Amino acid sequence: MNSARTVALIIGALLILLGVFMLAPMLTDFATGSDEWRSFATASALTLSAGSILMLVSRGGQLSMNLRAAFILTTFSWVIMAAFATLPFMLMQNPMTFTDSYFESISGLTTTGSTVMSGLDEMPKGILLWRSLLQWIGGVGIIIVAMAVLPMLKVGGMQLFRAEWFEPMGKVLPRAQTIAIGIGAAYLGLTILCAGVYWMLGVDAFDAICLSMTTMATGGFANSDASFAAYSAGGADIAASFFMVMASLPFAAYILAVRGDLSALYRNAQVRGFIGLLVVLITIMTMYLFWVNHEGLAHPVRLTMFNVISIVTGTGYGFGDFHEWGTLAPPAFFVFMFIGGCAGSTSCGIKIFRFQVAIEGLRAHVRRMIRPSLVRPLRYNGAPLPQSALFSVYNFFFVYFACFTVAAIALSFTGLDPTTAISSAATAISNVGPALGDIVGPAGNFEPLSDFAKWVMALTMLVGRLELFTVLVLFLPRFWIS
Repeated sequence: MNSARTVALIIGALLILLGVFMLAPMLTDFATGSDEWRSFATASALTLSAGSILMLVSRGGQLSMNLRAAFILTTFSWVIMAAFATLPFMLMQNPMTFTDSYFESISGLTTTGSTVMSGLDEMPKGILLWRSLLQWIGGVGIIIVAMAVLPMLKVGGMQLFRAEWFEPMGKVLPRAQTIAIGIGAAYLGLTILCAGVYWMLGVDAFDAICLSMTTMATGGFANSDASFAAYSAGGADIAASFFMVMASLPFAAYILAVRGDLSALYRNAQVRGFIGLLVVLITIMTMYLFWVNHEGLAHPVRLTMFNVISIVTGTGYGFGDFHEWGTLAPPAFFVFMFIGGCAGSTSCGIKIFRFQVAIEGLRAHVRRMIRPSLVRPLRYNGAPLPQSALFSVYNFFFVYFACFTVAAIALSFTGLDPTTAISSAATAISNVGPALGDIVGPAGNFEPLSDFAKWVMALTMLVGRLELFTVLVLFLPRFWIS
């Protein structure tokens, strides 16, 4: 009972926070003379009321949380917040359906960046700001979950990242508060810095603020149908490439750096592997684009750097259509969708550390085949690599691609062509944003898809963002009766 009260209390607090955030686009529309401020005022009142009721009915008694409650809280907080985030879209003067509204909301909160909206260049500023805020909230939310909750739940090998701030379950609430403050400060500081750089490079102040939020969230929502191509004239795409990488590095290292450990980023095996992989992929794609187009290196480097970083990190900004780069580019970017950044960042996908752990396990297996008597403990990032973490990573790979396959098959049943169905499943589970093909590629969006396809993608986005097992375990009857 105390665990249920704790879950209700935290979700109520999150709804109140969401309702407060709705006041920012309300004031923006009011200041710009748009009548859409009324939809945000109504949505905020409803959300604040629901959150207050939840907090009132759950107050009193000692707060506690067990493993079951932690799984429930992690998933239900995203589901419920996305449901209330639909209100501004459904109440605006040109209302969206609940399906489209939920798709847009869950895409925002999971920092996926897939959209069903068009005509963004003429959209009221409040709606544009709301889309950016959803991604910004989801970005900082997933960092907290990745640092404070998933290691405790031992999801997908995340137990490797138990550090001095990851305590047993009984201490999770006070520790979570400390973690949230540190993460929030780093996240806000980098967002402000990003907005300032965009503004200095010629981006309009409002667009700079919105883009900085979606960049640091590695979300990919932009205020133009042309995506980031609309802001590249002054070199903002180069700055975006830098900040997308920054957002894909573990925020725990930033906290340690602030505490005086300036080498925390360099010592991290994830960071070294991630940066090295980006350099290799950008070099390969640059040389390919140079070979295809036979033009100077400056433009191919800039174009490939932005697009490779955007897709690998799961940001999903568009800067040109890579379908026009030749036959190699689309399948290459399809593979890039699955990679992701570092654990403990706003990035998504499989994550670099899982590839590193899997390779280390494979190397150990090959060594044992050659020399069966060899005893050599596995290590990762300078620490022992427990078998439980290794098995968790292998299980994650299997379940990840199983979910991707199921989603692709389900989407194909809606009549989508194979390229659209498969790439839509990939972009949803990896939380990237654009897919491949004429319909949902960098130059299109997901509005033409059927309602069933949108719900399949919405569920797949949630499963991918919360590291699969956190959501899938809720579908096991034994979870509820044990």
